[in-house]
Order: sequence, then C-alpha cells, then structure tokens
Amino acid sequence: MQTAAVVLTLMAAVGSAQAGIEAFGETKMTEKSVKVQISEPSVVSVAKEPLGWGYHQFPSIARWDDGRIAVTYSLSADAAESYGKSGGGMLVSSDGGKTWQPPSGKPGVSGLLLPNGDWISVSTPIPYQEKDLSLPKPVGIIGESYGSSKMTMYRLSELQPKLATIRISRLKNGANKRVVEHAWLDDPQALRYTLRGIFPIVWWGDVHIAADDSLVAGIYPGYRVRDDGTMDDKDGVFFYRSTDFGHSWKIQGRIPYQYDLKADPKGDKRGGFTEPAYMTLKDGSFLCVMRVTDGQGIGPMYASWSSDLGKTWTKPKAFTPNGVLPKLLRLENGMLVLASGRPGVQLRFSADGKGKKWSEPFDLVPISSDNVSADTCGYTSLVATGPDTFLIAYSHFKHLNENGEPRKAILVREVQVSSAK
Repeated sequence: MQTAAVVLTLMAAVGSAQAGIEAFGETKMTEKSVKVQISEPSVVSVAKEPLGWGYHQFPSIARWDDGRIAVTYSLSADAAESYGKSGGGMLVSSDGGKTWQPPSGKPGVSGLLLPNGDWISVSTPIPYQEKDLSLPKPVGIIGESYGSSKMTMYRLSELQPKLATIRISRLKNGANKRVVEHAWLDDPQALRYTLRGIFPIVWWGDVHIAADDSLVAGIYPGYRVRDDGTMDDKDGVFFYRSTDFGHSWKIQGRIPYQYDLKADPKGDKRGGFTEPAYMTLKDGSFLCVMRVTDGQGIGPMYASWSSDLGKTWTKPKAFTPNGVLPKLLRLENGMLVLASGRPGVQLRFSADGKGKKWSEPFDLVPISSDNVSADTCGYTSLVATGPDTFLIAYSHFKHLNENGEPRKAILVREVQVSSAK
C-alpha cells in the first residue's frame, strides 16, 4: 500500500488534481464536519486477462425491488458505436453487497418508481447509420469534446420522429414486461449530431420526481442554437420537465458553458460542461455538479443551484480542481455525498446538505502513475442502503488476482457517514 506522502507527490505531478485522505482499506475517522467509516473493498468481478480501455469498467449499482443489489459494468469499447449493444457484465448480491454471484431466478425491477406505480429508466438505442437516413440541412459542424471526430449538427425540431425522440424503458404498474417507448422532446433550440457515419441518440443524466409529482431530468450532451440564431459550439447541461410521467418532455432550463480562467486556465479551450449530476435538496431546490471536457487535461468540477425547478441557475462555480462523472446522493440523515474520479476515486461529504461546503476528499484507489487513467476509469455509482449508509461501486485497474497479477476489477465499498457535531 502506498503512503499518503507518495499519493500527494504523484497527484501534484499530474497538475491541478487534489490529493485527499488515504482510504484504500478499512477507514474510520472524523474529518472536521463528518464522521466516516469505509469498509474494506468487496470484490464484484476480476478480469481474467489484461484488457483495453472500456472493458471491465464503468460500473453501475442499483437496488432491485426485491432487495437484491445488482452491479453492471462495460465489456465493450468506449465509443458511440457501442451504444445500445448488449454484452455487459452483471453480478448480484443478496447480503447487502458483501458477496456477489451471477444473477439467478427472476430479475428484480430497478429504475425510478413513479407516483402512478410505473418504473422507468432512460434507454440508449443502437445508433442509426447515417447513410440510411434522410437528414435536413445541417446547422453547422463542430469538433467532438476530445477532438477525435467532427460532429455535424441538426435541429431537433427538423428531424424525423425516430431521431427527435428519446427512449424510455417503462414497466407499467401491474405489467410483467418492460416496453421501450419513444418520448417526445419539445425544445426548438436543441441540436443533435452525426459523427463517424452514425447518428447516436444520447440523453444521459439524472431524473428526479419534483414536489408537484412532475419529473425533471438534467441531461447531456446539450447542444443548441442560441436565441440570436447562432450555434453554440460548447456543450451544456439541459433540464427537461415532464407532467405526464415521462411520455413527453418540455425544455425547462439550461446551464450553458461558463468558465473561470482563475480556476481553470484552459477553460476557454475546453468543449464545455458534461456528465452532470443533479439532486433535489431538502428544501426543494436543485444542486447540479458538472465536469468539464478533458481534452485539455484535468479540469475542475463546477456547481450551480436552482430554486425554481431548474428554470434558472446560479452562475456555475468551480469548487474542485479535478473530477469526472460526478455522482450525488442525499441520505436520510441529511448528509450529501459526492463521488468523482480521475485521478483515482474520491468521495466528498457536505454536512450542510446544500453542497455549499464539502469535506476533504477521501481517496479510495492508490495512485501509481501520472497517467490519470492508469489506475481506474474514475467512474462510480452510488446507492443508499440506510439513513446514514450507502454503497459505492468503482473500478481498480491494478487489483491483484489470486496469482498476484494486476487485473481490472470492479469493487464495492460500504460507507457510513454522519455529522461530527
């Protein structure tokens, strides 16, 4: 196990990343405002052989309606061409995440349980082949976030229905089988794109139930035509609201890319905000945490707040020096949890429950290289298990198998957190 001093040195070497509190194994401590207890890692799955990027990583954890907990992970390349295709891994725990087995029996139900008894989740279909489509006149062409491909942009309102809708997987109340529906988007300014000869349908992010039982989704990618008719070539975060349980969605608000050059000297060169996590706070307001595209290297995470169901948002504020795919969780005891990665995997806690003040980060993965993707994909997933407990799933690329060989692994830790006061 590396010492904290080594981790500090390596994190300093990669630039602006913030070194945190070492929590590679079982950890119990009080950090200013919070008491934290983190279990030893539980091994979900270990790759049998060395694998490239995209394989045996990107875990997602969910509690099924029957009480079991499922972890899924990618077994395909990290590319738009892989969207919607099956073949990922899945293991299930019946003892709260301590041990994991292949699924058996009838699968449980997961997703978002709606007030009408339906379960829904957003589904990503296999991309369409551009050569098979009849497309309108493009609005313009911009570079992809990482500069590897060009994206040709089209107005959502001018696309045929199969390209202008999103996919909602729905298990109707009382039904036995999920059905994938086309849900309508009402957003005259939104754009969609083709790249590398395909047309992906991407609508990723968080969906929550508001106090009035409407649904609000905070999603990416978010490309648009501005009010003056010009194309915004920076990615942003869009918020949509549904008043019919997810059958149709209307644009509610946006967080366009706004950078802080003091916090991120390369902010003007990045592709925008992406991978938002948003959460409804105790008072009904919204918190949204976003990463920036990292084609220019490590960048900060930004936070923004809304008090009107996502219609308007405060100016985004950079509050960490690094982080990808932030994940937010609000526990019953009022504690707010934030997970993020790269380098490593980091956990932060907000005892005020508003995300205004955060603890020091807890590092779950040892850092062994100045390559921020060498030790983990940095993507995490969270699920609450009690008023003050949750599970976090993440990847570790240098986990030692039974023969002492480093292999990619999917790990789960149980965390208990409460206020130190």
